[in-house]
Amino acid sequence: VYHPFHDIYMMQEEQIWYRYRTGDAEALSEIAEMHYRSLLRYGMKFGLDESEIEDCIQDLFFHLWDRKDKIGPTLSVKNYLLKSLRNRIFDHYRQNPPRNSDEDLAWQTNFSDFHTIEAEWIERESLDMISRQIQLQLDQLPKREKEALYLRYYENLSLPEIADVMGINRQSVANFIQKALRKLRARWAVPALLLSGLLYFLTHFRV
Repeated sequence: VYHPFHDIYMMQEEQIWYRYRTGDAEALSEIAEMHYRSLLRYGMKFGLDESEIEDCIQDLFFHLWDRKDKIGPTLSVKNYLLKSLRNRIFDHYRQNPPRNSDEDLAWQTNFSDFHTIEAEWIERESLDMISRQIQLQLDQLPKREKEALYLRYYENLSLPEIADVMGINRQSVANFIQKALRKLRARWAVPALLLSGLLYFLTHFRV
């Protein structure tokens, strides 16, 4: 579905990004204000402490300012920031691995992340029971599938944008999402109620 306001927003964001690249510190502050919550929310999904994620975000914006004359234009500021933060989080993890742990970064998914997807359908149902069921099934998904779902349905990124953020190709993103939805559809006890919300978002988000 085409949204004209999306184009207006992208044009405004492009102008702010240009101002930042030409040395406008206020423009970088505007970018930080616009995207900080999304960055923090996304970063927290990797299982690190909030203070560690805040440090990664701060380092990211320091880096942006230091290299403002070397950074080019971007089609999506949000996509650029999410990808950059993801790289910094993985660098931080490699440099500061947790003690007695050989595992990779975990992907933390809470039911509240996806609450908006099915809110319209579950307002009249037992929220506690359904939320526990969804949380259980989300926890059983591989972390890459959970991350792809989060970026698609919560951050509203397109498939190419998700591929860019995660460092994989578009077909892999599509496969992750399709596999996750197939698993959820097979496991949910009330698929007609909950999957209808996901299908609604599938038809309303950009491809």
